[in-house]
Amino acid sequence: MWLYNKLSIFCQEINLNIVFWGTPDFAAESLKALLNSKHKVLAVITQPDKPKGRGKRLTPPPVKVVAQEARTPVLQPEKVKNNEELYNQLKELNPDIFVVVAYGKILPKEIIELPKYKTINVHASLLPEFRGAAPIHRAILEGKEKTGVCIMEITEELDAGDVYACKEVEITEEDDIVSLHDKLAKEGAQLY
Repeated sequence: MWLYNKLSIFCQEINLNIVFWGTPDFAAESLKALLNSKHKVLAVITQPDKPKGRGKRLTPPPVKVVAQEARTPVLQPEKVKNNEELYNQLKELNPDIFVVVAYGKILPKEIIELPKYKTINVHASLLPEFRGAAPIHRAILEGKEKTGVCIMEITEELDAGDVYACKEVEITEEDDIVSLHDKLAKEGAQLY
């Protein structure tokens, strides 16, 4: 159920130039939706590849895999704060908007303010409830009957910007963290 949708920038008849920030599977769903939209994803910013498994083999984040399949440029900075090289690369791209979904690092003010319009975030709760990390886990642990996903503007204060769109999702008795994660990832990808 839609609670509200004030995200008019995506509803207008303009094609946005987007830089997407995200890392895990949850973010990959939103990236796929944007890659299949009228908008152009100029680049994807994701966490560096990490060692996984017994052999500690370097494994790319799910978002990187999706971006590479779509032949979209990928940047994997070790740090975002005080990174002049990254800042200059992003400035050169001249993005209209940054879309951030579970990137994993807090963006500094100079990055947040770089796009022409806004920097927005997909958050897996009905804000202001469960701001910050692990909102899916917290909804399950607290026995909530519903949660949701919101698109909000990123500001310097964590999960405190204006909320532009929210969609409510029922938590069933059969839901666990994995199933709720998957439901919210799909709903979040449809908010654009």
